[in-house]
Amino acid sequence: MKLFKRLKFMTRISKFLPFLKDYYLSKEVTATQKIVPLLLVAGYILLPIDIIPDFLSVFGIVDDLTLLTFLFQRVVGGAPASIREKYDLEKM
Repeated sequence: MKLFKRLKFMTRISKFLPFLKDYYLSKEVTATQKIVPLLLVAGYILLPIDIIPDFLSVFGIVDDLTLLTFLFQRVVGGAPASIREKYDLEKM
């Protein structure tokens, strides 16, 4: 259930982008917690290795969405309680 709520949150750009902004500008979040997700996304974009190739229609996008969902779960889990409460992510 948490996963679906967070995926729904990610689709609402009007809340998702401000959450990321607050997360990356927060002094409560360590530099490592900020840099690791960015490095993983950059590495995934730069390395053209997919578990399922993208040319396989919908199935090719599944591994991309899985990685992004995993990273978002980690970002939300590492976010300070104040930010999670502000965006109503505490319940998730």
